[in-house]
Amino acid sequence: MCHLSRRHMIAGTGALLMTETARPVRAAPYDWTTVAPAEAGFAPDLPARLDAAVAAGKLPNLHGVVIARSGKLVLERYMAGADMMWNKPLGTVAFGPGTLHDLRSVTKSVTSLLYGIALAHGKVPAPEAPLMAQFPEYPDLAADPARQRITIGHMLTMSMGIEWDEMSIPYTNPANSEIAMENAPDRYRFVLERPVVGEPGVRWTYCGGASALLGRLITKGTGQPLPDFARAALFRPLGISDVEWMRGADGTPSSASGLRLTPRDLARIGQMVLQNGQWNGHAVVPAAWIEALSQERVPIDGPLRYGYQWYLGTLAGGSRWVGAMGNGGQRLFVMPSLDLLVVTTFGNYDQPDQWKPPLALLLETVLPALRG
Repeated sequence: MCHLSRRHMIAGTGALLMTETARPVRAAPYDWTTVAPAEAGFAPDLPARLDAAVAAGKLPNLHGVVIARSGKLVLERYMAGADMMWNKPLGTVAFGPGTLHDLRSVTKSVTSLLYGIALAHGKVPAPEAPLMAQFPEYPDLAADPARQRITIGHMLTMSMGIEWDEMSIPYTNPANSEIAMENAPDRYRFVLERPVVGEPGVRWTYCGGASALLGRLITKGTGQPLPDFARAALFRPLGISDVEWMRGADGTPSSASGLRLTPRDLARIGQMVLQNGQWNGHAVVPAAWIEALSQERVPIDGPLRYGYQWYLGTLAGGSRWVGAMGNGGQRLFVMPSLDLLVVTTFGNYDQPDQWKPPLALLLETVLPALRG
């Protein structure tokens, strides 16, 4: 597996104003079946190994971990710790199976799933379509030949070739591109009018603005606010009823970092991805879109690759993984060849080494406990 550096593992946060809570819905006829680690091909002492890693200080500020294999829950553990809702401190929270947690930029990957659903229903244009043609409300920008080369696919892969900096400027600084977008009178114009500094499709530049545009396309195409479409098209079919989706200062639900779910429910999304978009015998996300988002589209510095708003990598033994990542240690690792998924939630928001604990949990605790 690749070495995931800080610059590849962080995600933006805007100023918290309000949240949108999903209405309770009837859960799908499914819940996790729990099995002992040995029944799922793990060493029997997997829980003890996790406890030892915590005691050794390798997993600071761990809030929760869910491990599932072959559709069965192998290990679930929750801790107490300081937490935040975007930039609002929540104090010490005693986490449990029903406690919501910020997912931060894991939201981007969920938004990609929503785009795939909308695409299958003809509600949004294909990745090959020109991006500016979808925003006729900005004719001055659409007339720029340099911007006419940018496609929706470039937006999905964060390779639009525009000037954007979320990495070197802290999120506490209004000069950070995502924070500047949040503070702009028109977030979409702010993104689309950034100077074009490179050829689209060549260079990956971490960009919450790309995810904001993606959310806007889904809202335009479906005629529904993003949380409403997510509730009907994704959450309700998976039996997920307890959801919060935070909004920016302009009242727009953040498609880049606003989603709050329980780790168990994030694991449901991961299991659906493992099952090529299927859930309880029904296609929730088209299998073709799961395949599309899992293809290597653009390189990231180092061995990481990027698909359609999902990260891609390879484990030391050659097994490939697809993952969703968020600031502070929020992770969903999906490993198809191992029929394995791992969800982590941590409270290391904006910390320089926040990428290390979830990686240590995966590489030093979970995978070494796999037999064979």
